Amino acid sequence: MTYCVGMMLERGLVLMSDTRTNSGVDNISTFRKMFHWSIPGERLIAVMAAGNLATTQSVVSQLEERNKAPSERHNSLLEAPTMFKVASIIGDLLSETIASRACHNGQSAAGTFAASMIVAGQIKGMEPRLFLIYPEGNFIEASYDTPFFQIGETKDGRPILIRGYERSMSFEAAVKLLMLSFDSTLKANLSVGLPLDLLVMERDRFEPLHERRIEGSDGYFQAISAGWGEALKKAFLSLPEYDLSLQQRQGAK
Repeated sequence: MTYCVGMMLERGLVLMSDTRTNSGVDNISTFRKMFHWSIPGERLIAVMAAGNLATTQSVVSQLEERNKAPSERHNSLLEAPTMFKVASIIGDLLSETIASRACHNGQSAAGTFAASMIVAGQIKGMEPRLFLIYPEGNFIEASYDTPFFQIGETKDGRPILIRGYERSMSFEAAVKLLMLSFDSTLKANLSVGLPLDLLVMERDRFEPLHERRIEGSDGYFQAISAGWGEALKKAFLSLPEYDLSLQQRQGAK
């Protein structure tokens, strides 16, 4: 499995993904889940993928080939007129890839080859946009009500995002929030693992503002993880004590 988050801010977009894939406890590997393409000064498009590795690698490889040699039949992301069209191209390709594999392996195998994707980016003259693409190829777009998307192992890292997110927050604060979300997920789920990939996309920049891989030895990530653990313990200890005898007396009335 995996964990990926795409977040929309007033200043742009922030993306983070893990790199773990596994077929059992004795077969764990590292694969990139985040990819991006750009035309400096004109567009920047990023994709994160979760689900069946063969499916996601096939989709990304086909996108790469289309970007290198577009045709009338196969549209390139680098020539799509809008981000909506970009999401449509990726959604169609994802559903076609899953259907093709299910056809060769039996329709009941469709779930085995399922995958989902987060698509983010901006084309010159338009707003930054963020989409969540489902295995069926349909998709939804981020909004003020839904300003971030998660795919993969989402449940453990979601509470901190809901509590800490603000659309006006800085890129630096957003990165710190995402690190906390991933730290919570890493501690609760063995199918998500370091290293992490980070991409910061500033509005109207059309090339990455900040891009890096966060390894297990990363000093800042270690400080965030340890500091958050200590802060939670202090917050827990500062809460009012539960009084067993008082609750029993009240319950007897």
